[in-house]
Amino acid sequence: MNSVRDDLKAIYQAGISAVSPYAAVRSALELKGDNLRLLCEGSVVREFDLSRVARILVVGGGKGTAPMARALEDILGSRISSGCISLKYGYTEPLARIEAIEASHPLPDAQGLLAAKKIYELVSSAGEHDLVISLISGGGSALLPLPPGPVSLEDKITTTNLLLRSGASIHEMNSVRKHLSLIKGGNLARAAYPAPVINLMISDVSGDDMDVIASGPFVPDGSTFSDALGVLRRYNIMEKIPASVRNRLEQGAGGGLEDTPKPGTDVFREVDNLIIASNIIALRAGAAEARARGYATVILSSIIEGETREVARMHASIAREVLSSGNPLPAPACIISGGEATVTVTGKGLGGRNMEFALQSALFLDGTRGITAASVGTDGSDGPTNAAGALADGATCAKARDRGISVNEYVANNDSYHFFEAVEDLIITGPTNTNVMDMRIMIVRRGV
Repeated sequence: MNSVRDDLKAIYQAGISAVSPYAAVRSALELKGDNLRLLCEGSVVREFDLSRVARILVVGGGKGTAPMARALEDILGSRISSGCISLKYGYTEPLARIEAIEASHPLPDAQGLLAAKKIYELVSSAGEHDLVISLISGGGSALLPLPPGPVSLEDKITTTNLLLRSGASIHEMNSVRKHLSLIKGGNLARAAYPAPVINLMISDVSGDDMDVIASGPFVPDGSTFSDALGVLRRYNIMEKIPASVRNRLEQGAGGGLEDTPKPGTDVFREVDNLIIASNIIALRAGAAEARARGYATVILSSIIEGETREVARMHASIAREVLSSGNPLPAPACIISGGEATVTVTGKGLGGRNMEFALQSALFLDGTRGITAASVGTDGSDGPTNAAGALADGATCAKARDRGISVNEYVANNDSYHFFEAVEDLIITGPTNTNVMDMRIMIVRRGV
């Protein structure tokens, strides 16, 4: 039999390969002469006669947007009039007609602001005879920062950092970010109106809520200024955020500012929003690979959220049950899940939710033979690190102790990256140019 580690690698690589942004765009758009067809699972959603289109304008942002843009260039070529996309540093590809600007993630920077301004100006120039094509993938919220004055980029960065460290879910975070932006929360649809828009999205959020993916630049927003204030109060960061942010949200909640465009608003009349890749597709591909390798396999869920420690505890408990009783499936078994857990950061270490999952799993599995866990960010980047995630088993803590490493100190300091670096169990894939949240895999195989 293959080693467990080889099997784990093959399973998560199969998942990542299945959500190729390039292939997803090629499956969603088809050009026949002057006729551009928008497809969903092979069926035509809408057709555009390009002979009647004055300009095709391309915009977008996210970690997987470069291969999406390359696919679009391969489909449309010189028909593209102009374009600009915002990408995470290192996630670009050669493009001929669409400008790619590399910027920072998960915290925005000046390059992201530059890209967002160009994108906003380009979309705002669109008329009813133009066609806007938007390419959105995970990370777009950070990569498209365009705060309204007097909120500055620095104020936005401070607020984003506080939210990231608070334990707020992506839905909660984005309800705040939408109300601190000229782009998010449907505001790009407002800028593009009355031009028709094709908005292709690769989902990185639990439940594939369109308005949360990159904070929904072309999607109706169900959240309000009051909701955004509620998030800040819920996580006790109201007094820590910059005054400009607090003043804007309070003014909006009081009716002094126009809220983000809501469902049914005219600005969405000519917008087609379509999700072309998501977490469940990756999980199904990983499960197929696991079955091909001889494992009884179950996908728990693609929308698991919550504190990472508790998510790890639940997965470890299921794996132990498989080992002891053969429920809910017999060993050798593979348990797969997806979604995006959160980490409430109290220490000053380096890490991300996938490495945190592995570290917590190491504690729950300490001394147990036959269970190996891995958690991987499908984008190849876990938090502000070069690792996609990490691997742990029942011997991980013993290995650390043999090397004089205090596991509890690393846990307390949220320093999962340096822990797994020390025990040599980081998972490093490099940039994958896609992003559909995380894959968690637990293999139960007796005798290993």
